[in-house]
Amino acid sequence: MLGIELTPEHELSRLVDLGVRAEAAGYDAVYSTCHYNNRDPWAFLSRLAAATESVRLGPGVANPYETHPVTLASKVATLDELSGGRAVFGIGPGDPSTLANLGLADERGLRPVLEAFKTAQKLWAGERVDHEGAFDATDAGLNYEPPQGADIPVHVGGEGPHMCRMAAKHADGLLFNGSHPKDLAWAREQVDDGLEDRPDGRGEFDLIAYAAVSVAEDQAAAREAARPPVAFITAGAAPPVLKRHGIDPDAATEIGERVSAGEFSAAFERVTPEMIDAFCMAGTPETVRERAAAVADHADGLVVGSPLGPDLETAVDLAADAVGDRF
Repeated sequence: MLGIELTPEHELSRLVDLGVRAEAAGYDAVYSTCHYNNRDPWAFLSRLAAATESVRLGPGVANPYETHPVTLASKVATLDELSGGRAVFGIGPGDPSTLANLGLADERGLRPVLEAFKTAQKLWAGERVDHEGAFDATDAGLNYEPPQGADIPVHVGGEGPHMCRMAAKHADGLLFNGSHPKDLAWAREQVDDGLEDRPDGRGEFDLIAYAAVSVAEDQAAAREAARPPVAFITAGAAPPVLKRHGIDPDAATEIGERVSAGEFSAAFERVTPEMIDAFCMAGTPETVRERAAAVADHADGLVVGSPLGPDLETAVDLAADAVGDRF
């Protein structure tokens, strides 16, 4: 599976054009990031559904804290109906740096994610739901049936060991936030542990590298464009991940503090070459091709994520050419 992430930091008409371009370039799925400080992802996905024919569409990833899980399930079902059965539900614990601005940093965890998508699956199957746990619902149901019903794929976004194993046991895929083969090798070990407890009737499961990619013919320009997403990834990286790549945790904490304060330029300036190497496939098409080949030893799919490159339109095509043969 080859997917692409588009971020609603750009005007929606341009994003729709990029999504149409991605479908033509051969991508299988388009995911929209979900951050309160960008444009609304559901508005973007709805417009893209009307402009495309075959590519799968979904949030990459929504979280069950900003929006009640029952409402979130209805949003995905609506997208599935609008796209003729092409929705995919990307759900995860969310970005800690931006959730901190909403007073939700302490709400993140595995249990709300699992309960949210299990509830969504019941709703999509036409059930009414009573739930008491990470959230409450009483006799909640949908008054319509999405085209795929309960078959809408669920892709869990996460990178902690418990989230990886939970996804392997319960979901259809794991969107693992990683660009480096070391991280994907580790993720594969966690997934394999979770698959041991997966019921036989649950179907196939895909480990998908949700990778920051910055590609351009100019190596230096590609690496410079990688600074913003690498700053966010570094700020949210767990201590074992930072240790795996030899990154100073205090430097990561400082970047996170700058991001939370809205001091983005200061955060981006503190990104080091080592951070870019660890958290992004950045460089020429050949450089990205080599990194993707190494990641493909451990992953079943790849999502080409932000920033894509210094020129978005060109990067959509360059990335597809560089990694499409591997995924």
